[in-house]
Amino acid sequence: MHILTIHNNYQIRGGEEVSREAEERLLRERGHQVESYEDDNTRLSELGAIDVATRTLWSREAYQQVKQKLQAGSYDIVHVQNFFPLISPSVYYAAQECGVPVVQTLRNYRLLCPNALFFRDGRVCEDCLGKVIPWPGVVHRCYRQSRSASAATAAMLVVHRGLQTWEKKVDRYIALTEFARQKFIEGGLSAEKIVVKPNFVAPDPGSGSGSGGYALYVGRLSVEKGLDVLLAAWERLGGKVRLKIVGDGPWGDRVAAAAAKMPEVEWLGRQPMEEVHRLMGEAMVLVFPSKWYETFGRVAVEAFAKGTPAIAANLGAIAELVEDGRTGIRFQPSDPVDLAAKVEWILNHPEPLAAMRRQARAEYLAKYTPDRNYEQLMAIYEGVRRR
Repeated sequence: MHILTIHNNYQIRGGEEVSREAEERLLRERGHQVESYEDDNTRLSELGAIDVATRTLWSREAYQQVKQKLQAGSYDIVHVQNFFPLISPSVYYAAQECGVPVVQTLRNYRLLCPNALFFRDGRVCEDCLGKVIPWPGVVHRCYRQSRSASAATAAMLVVHRGLQTWEKKVDRYIALTEFARQKFIEGGLSAEKIVVKPNFVAPDPGSGSGSGGYALYVGRLSVEKGLDVLLAAWERLGGKVRLKIVGDGPWGDRVAAAAAKMPEVEWLGRQPMEEVHRLMGEAMVLVFPSKWYETFGRVAVEAFAKGTPAIAANLGAIAELVEDGRTGIRFQPSDPVDLAAKVEWILNHPEPLAAMRRQARAEYLAKYTPDRNYEQLMAIYEGVRRR
C-alpha cells in the first residue's frame, strides 16, 4: 500500500510521537510505501495569535500541500495521527477531494475537550463532554491557560461539528482502548466508525530480572500524571523502598526538591529508550499514578514487555490495561495513602509478585507485539478501502 501519514508534532516529544513512528516503521518493514506530511508546534512562537487561530480552524497551507501531494501520487490511505493546531481538519477535505480514504487515530480527547485531557484544576473534568459549544473550556482557559487560544480551539470544534466533518470526512477512527472508544461514542462519534487498536512495543526488549529492588516511574513530570500523589506516597513509605523517576516536565523542580529531601528517591531525568527498558526490566514494579483518563498507557505496556507489573490508578484507560492481581495492582485514584499501602503489599508478597511478572510478559506477547498490531492495522486499512 501507499500511505500518507499526517502529524502535527508537539513541542515536547511524548508517547504519541513514539507510537506513530513505531507504526510507520512497522509498515515500511512490511514492504509498504509510507510518506509523511508534518508540521511542528515549535512554529507557534513564529506565528501571530490570529494566524494560529485561523490555521486551527482551517489551514489553507496544509489543505493545498496535502492535496498536491495526493494528486502527484497514487495513495491508498491517508492516516491522520494529529492535526492540531497547525494542520487542521482541512486535510480531511483534501483527501476526500482526491478520493483517498481517511483513518484518524484518536491519541487524545481533542475532539471532545479543548485541552484534550478531560482534566482541570487537578481533577477529572467532563464539563465540555457532549456540549455543542464547549464554553466551559473557554471560561476556564483550558487550552494553554489562554482564553483566546481556548476560544479558537472551541471554535474549531463547533464549526466542524456543524459541517459534520467528523462524521462525513473520516472513514474510520482508531481508539487505543475500549474505555477511550466509549468516551468518544458518548461525545457523539458514531460507534460503527470507531475500532480499538492498541499501541505496541517493538522490537521486543525481552524479559528483565526484576531484581533491582526499586519502583520506577517513567513519563512526563506534570500534575495530571499524578506526580503529587507519587511523591506523597513515598513520603508516607518512609524509606521502605527506592523510587527511580525518569522523565522531565513542569514538575521537574518539585521532583528535584523531593529527591533532595528523600534519599530513597532518585530523579534520572530523560533517558534513551534502551536505558528506560533496562530500568524497567530491573524494577520490582512500575508505578502509574495518573490522575487523568489517559487514552492508553504506553509505558505500562513497555513494562509488561520486560515482565514488570504495574501499580496503576484505577481510572480511565490504564485501569483497562492493568488487570488487578494479574498484571499489576490498582489503587484508588489521587490517593497517596492507598498507593503507599499497595506498594507495601508488593514488598510483603514476593510470590504473587513473581506470578504477576509472568502474567505481565504473557500479556505483552498476546496483545502488544508488532505482528499482532500489523494484523489489526491491515484489517482497518483494507476495510476502509473496500468501503
